[in-house]
Amino acid sequence: MSLIVLILGGTQEAAELAEKAANLPNIQVKLSFAGRISQSIISENCRIGGFGGVTGLIKYLQSEKIDLIIDATHPFAAKISDNAAIAAEQLRLPRLMLVRPEWEFVMGDQWIEVENIPAAAAILPSLAKRVFLTIGKLEINAFTQVENIWFLMRMIEKPSSDILLPKGLILLNRGPFDQHLEKQLLHQYKIDTIVSKNSGGDATYGKIVAARELGVKVVMVKRPMLPQGEQVEDVEAALAWLKEF
Repeated sequence: MSLIVLILGGTQEAAELAEKAANLPNIQVKLSFAGRISQSIISENCRIGGFGGVTGLIKYLQSEKIDLIIDATHPFAAKISDNAAIAAEQLRLPRLMLVRPEWEFVMGDQWIEVENIPAAAAILPSLAKRVFLTIGKLEINAFTQVENIWFLMRMIEKPSSDILLPKGLILLNRGPFDQHLEKQLLHQYKIDTIVSKNSGGDATYGKIVAARELGVKVVMVKRPMLPQGEQVEDVEAALAWLKEF
């Protein structure tokens, strides 16, 4: 009898895990993404959209007869991780978190670590004039009140027209981003400071290397606290966990 695993996505690792887990003999995979994703990773068992909080997630887990949960969401998607932890505990379902390692400070980096996005916005006037903002679109409004700074804002899709934007230019693009092209971008737009979440992984690390090589400051937003629970750092370890059942 097959076990049904719900993989909560939001990372490339989640898509890779879903593809490989589907080949396991006793596992049926359901992959869920909260928002916009690349068409290339959508399959018939892929679900897109929120659950409606803990209550909605519990109803989904029950209706779909989910046996296992793997939380492979983005490291900054703290709310869904918290909801998954609560739902799994209430239904007594095994839960694993697939969490890619954080980026670590390397000699030559000029990092200023802050606790959250508002703290990043607050510190910028003392540091920067031209900022490369690489946090996506959801929290961009935190920077609208920052004065005397020009922003280069990179995101996957443009914010809706009712969202206020800081002064600057929007670049629409999806990673991975080559470090040499990132270096050219920083040079072209005369960037003196980057604002980045500590997302980890290789896809967007090029900007960190480019900043190091050019002496550009990086305001690095720390990750939020994750709920307690078993964690692994890569897809192979997650597959090993699945094989135990």
